[in-house]
Amino acid sequence: MAGRIEDYALIGDMQTAALVCRDGTADWLCLPRFDSHAVFAGLLGTEEHGFWRIGPAHPEGAEPPAADRRRYRGDSLILESEWDSPGRGTVRVTDFMPPRDGAPQLVRIVEGVSGRVRMRSALRMRFSYGRVVPWVHKVDGRTVAVAGPDSVWLDTDEETHGENLTTYSDFTVSAGERIAFTISWQPSHHQPPPLPDPEGALEATSAFWREWVDHCTYRGPYREAVVRSLITLKALTYAPTGGIVAAPTTSLPEDIGGVRNWDYRYTWLRDAAITLSSLLRTGYREEARAWREWLLRAVAGDPENLQIMYGIAGERELGEAELDWLPGYEDSAPVRVGNGAAAQLQLDVYGEVTEALHLAHMTGLARNDYASLLQLKLIKYLEDHWDQPDEGIWEVRGPRRHFVHSKVMAWVAVDRTIKLIESGDADGPLEKWRELRDTIHRDVCEKGYDPERNTFTQSYGSKELDASLLLIPQVGFLPPDDKRVIGTIEAIQRELSTEDGFILRYPTEGAEEGVDGLPGDEGAFLACSFWMADDLAMIGRVDEARRLFEKLLALRNDLGLLAEEWDPRLQRQVGNFPQAFSHVPLIDTALRLTASGAYGG
Repeated sequence: MAGRIEDYALIGDMQTAALVCRDGTADWLCLPRFDSHAVFAGLLGTEEHGFWRIGPAHPEGAEPPAADRRRYRGDSLILESEWDSPGRGTVRVTDFMPPRDGAPQLVRIVEGVSGRVRMRSALRMRFSYGRVVPWVHKVDGRTVAVAGPDSVWLDTDEETHGENLTTYSDFTVSAGERIAFTISWQPSHHQPPPLPDPEGALEATSAFWREWVDHCTYRGPYREAVVRSLITLKALTYAPTGGIVAAPTTSLPEDIGGVRNWDYRYTWLRDAAITLSSLLRTGYREEARAWREWLLRAVAGDPENLQIMYGIAGERELGEAELDWLPGYEDSAPVRVGNGAAAQLQLDVYGEVTEALHLAHMTGLARNDYASLLQLKLIKYLEDHWDQPDEGIWEVRGPRRHFVHSKVMAWVAVDRTIKLIESGDADGPLEKWRELRDTIHRDVCEKGYDPERNTFTQSYGSKELDASLLLIPQVGFLPPDDKRVIGTIEAIQRELSTEDGFILRYPTEGAEEGVDGLPGDEGAFLACSFWMADDLAMIGRVDEARRLFEKLLALRNDLGLLAEEWDPRLQRQVGNFPQAFSHVPLIDTALRLTASGAYGG
């Protein structure tokens, strides 16, 4: 049985990632890329769908023991889990995936800390998200599992044996002893991958993260939370192309037992753009440059058909399908791969992309003429389409609406492009676009604002609120002290706040089918809660902002990781994990509070 979402640790190599539970079970791993088929899919089903557990031996039928302690080794993505076996000793398992040029590897080193502890490794490889049982056999003393185009090789000096379609190794580790296990993926028609060097890989991985974190320019309070979030964002970056996945998982539910289960292993322009912003403001220019190059390749010569998301190499076809052989995380079905929202119209994306390009320009990233040309082409598209209804930031699967946030971000796109032209780095119809900017602004203030309640609304003519309205002062659409901004913040606090003070995206209220076209409820959206802390700081309520921020930090798991949402009823994390769209605003809010002097101590 899979653990709670917050029970998992992330390890990865900037091309794919694994989730490891407190009991030493790797329940999720896609090879060789984030968006490849999973070889361990137990997270979305049962052990029959693939897993790899290393931990102290336990009685048959009993639950495997959870580690007594776990941590990342310093500022890295190297996981250390320790078990105390009463009367026997203490053992540590170090899990990591070395950054790679060749075959992807998951390395697990068992180390005796004290005494002698009986251990077991149980490896059940299943291909195609748990549907395909591979052919497992020995080649020159190495264990290999083969199915179709894929092969996974297990290397260890310990004896292994097969039983019940699972590869086991039973061994004892003594104080000071180190025993390594490594799996490597390779196309099945290629020669076997090279024999791994686990200790050398550990040293190289540690050096990689140490050097990468040294580039961080943030030195203020909350640095531990900021650096852990930056490491997580780096882990979600696909190194060969610069694409950034929203999360390394699919179908972890927003509503336990419900249908709000989506595949997040793709590059959303919105998520990637705001990730770029956080990286730039903390010293990571190379990642920003790589993402800009990815964007230019993905959009190519077709900005009129801009998608809201692409594959990690820029793929456009992300067809959605359901995997009916998987029961889903805690019976939350269906399990989906691919994402049909790729075909949606979301006008806010134009604003987020333009804002990211603007920030890159303002922070001195080397000029790219095509980036400027792309920005101009995006505005030419918005000239004719900004006043259309769309699916909006939350990708509703109900009817299109005139979402206020979408219009505000269209305004942002035009405003930042005007600034580009005014700086002399691009040419365009300046007066025409200034008039367009004024037209959009006037339209939003007239049609998206409810003067009786003194609040902006989710869409033109609606009464519903939407937490994305919290971004109005943050993007400069209106100043923080504008009465309409303050009224909107206070209305969202009244109507979209949970008892704990966290913020819902919009009302769902258990309706058969809400504004998003889906049944069921969802948890508090963590990004929106960070936005509320930002807004409170901007309107001078800095102590309240700090208290909310620190309550949000307390929701992180013991390793500093956040999913997409927090379920206030179940008091647990929900949604895909870990989520870039949660860690980015954490960084942004820490920077804002630090600048305002709102932190304690």
